[in-house]
Amino acid sequence: MRIGLNGGGKTVERMIEQAKRAEAEGFTSLWYPSAVAGDPVTPMAVAGRATTSIELGTAVLQTYTSHPVLQAGRIAAAASAMGRPGFTLGIGPSHQPVIEGMFGMSYATPGRHTEEYVRIVTSLLHGQPVNLAGEELTLRGATPPPVEQPVTVLVSALAPRLLRVAGEVTDGTILWMANARAVETHVAPRITKAAAAAGRPAPRIVAGLPVAVHDDVDEAREVAARQFATYGILPNYQRILAHGGVSGPAEAAIVGDEASVAAQLQGLVDAGATDIWAAIFPVGDDAAGSRRRTRELLRELVAAG
Repeated sequence: MRIGLNGGGKTVERMIEQAKRAEAEGFTSLWYPSAVAGDPVTPMAVAGRATTSIELGTAVLQTYTSHPVLQAGRIAAAASAMGRPGFTLGIGPSHQPVIEGMFGMSYATPGRHTEEYVRIVTSLLHGQPVNLAGEELTLRGATPPPVEQPVTVLVSALAPRLLRVAGEVTDGTILWMANARAVETHVAPRITKAAAAAGRPAPRIVAGLPVAVHDDVDEAREVAARQFATYGILPNYQRILAHGGVSGPAEAAIVGDEASVAAQLQGLVDAGATDIWAAIFPVGDDAAGSRRRTRELLRELVAAG
């Protein structure tokens, strides 16, 4: 089973230590939010040089706040500095309260904007010049940056349009709050169909969910309800939760004892997820012990294949 963890840390040194530990324990990937260390891209490249095989990905970088030419250039440079394959660009449009409320930019057409943006970034990272007269973005003779290492591109695709784009153009999707039912009935059929129609390989589906091994399921869900409450009020996540037949993040979280959590994670894989992004959260008075118990189970599952 391919299992990755949250990446983080306030310093580059901490990120290096974290990546080396995760790789030594057999985890396949680390996923970094856009605000880690101010901007995770350069620290990820440094951590990548200190490791040999673990995938380091963004989950996710915002489209609106960085021009696609700049985005492609910085990612190509970071991947080259990393010096080996394994850099993954997870990218998405973020949410209306952030883009409009915080940054004062229009969020009127996130699907159209992201489709044009992703087509530009992916072409540039594949070494292809771009000439595009879109409704949102226009480029004339944009020259691709030097691309010395391959970059995997994933879209945070939750709705049908971006699932189509992810399948047609990129290597797959990175999800958050999509449970097994949502993956099986909504995500996998759409992205797989789009990739097949475009003659592309089967797409990756990276399924991110909160995970805690804890014997008291009700207590674990209460903690998840508090810790992940924000995701229950954002429309994009409300829709993917609805596809999963749950009303909020607490119900989507993977919690229970070792056998139950292992079965739920296997259910994600059976539903079509190719990778699991396990966001470990602590439950109970012993936070360190709770995290350790969950991590130990995840290590066992990775080792079991």
